Amino acid sequence: MLRYVDDFLLDLRANNYSPETVYNYERDLNVFDNFLEESGINFDKAEKRTITYYKAYLVSRDRKTASLGQSDKQLDSRSINRMLSALRGYMRYLVDMDYPCPIPPQAVKLTKVGRKHPQVAELNDLVRLIEAPRSLESNAKIALRNQTMLEVLFATGMRISELCNLNRNQIDDSGRIFITGKGRKQRFVYLTPRAKEYLEVYLNTRKDNCPALFIPYAGRNVISPRKRISTNYLQERIKRYREKLKINVPTSAHSLRHGFATYLAEEGANPAALQILLGHESLDTTTRYVHASDKYAEETHHKYHPLSQPR
Repeated sequence: MLRYVDDFLLDLRANNYSPETVYNYERDLNVFDNFLEESGINFDKAEKRTITYYKAYLVSRDRKTASLGQSDKQLDSRSINRMLSALRGYMRYLVDMDYPCPIPPQAVKLTKVGRKHPQVAELNDLVRLIEAPRSLESNAKIALRNQTMLEVLFATGMRISELCNLNRNQIDDSGRIFITGKGRKQRFVYLTPRAKEYLEVYLNTRKDNCPALFIPYAGRNVISPRKRISTNYLQERIKRYREKLKINVPTSAHSLRHGFATYLAEEGANPAALQILLGHESLDTTTRYVHASDKYAEETHHKYHPLSQPR
């Protein structure tokens, strides 16, 4: 077992890291712990080449998940780098606290991240996805709730974790929602009139005192007390809707956030304003969203190329 992990996680909490971030660190360190155990390596005797072996382990399909299950898919470079960052953060903590650390944290180098061609579904496909619950869900209350979640996601550009953590008292009549996002950063997001209307209809069906904005239903629409919709549930439903609708562009909750930024940019939205709406630390991150549209690039080429007119 890795030593001082509980102390490290406590230090993260004390420094105001979100519960989700702390959970991710713990899960990713469990994967490294599994690797050491399978490899018969004592952490106190680890070497720099141990990190190389660990990277190879993460790339392999034979690795164990954090819960000791067998993985069935290969990790992408971003997921690998997230796990390496967790390990590096843990090692930095050991050094800061003068605990034994066999490898200098800077020896944990991240892997090269390949730049994928960004994909965003066409707007009409995103609208079909958002409206899918009304035709693909047999339960009317679940259909309304699920469509409302998708409407709010696309209207505001918020992250799926931010959506699932919303409480009813965060919604006011103005359509502004004040949220605490990644890294404890606070910002306003804004409902469109359409999303606001769906949300009002959904809230009018609620006869409970549960503070969560979006709640799961059990049999006969019984509400589970003090429960809220999980991100896994919503991701699974989006995947099901996409498959049923035969939308061939990979689409997830994050795709709605990506589409929000892309289509606002196509209408001329200022990147600095998008940065605020998305809650990005860096404008460079926002730019990756803004440049996602091939259609926009094509139109720009046709409009501005000096030899675009026929002879």
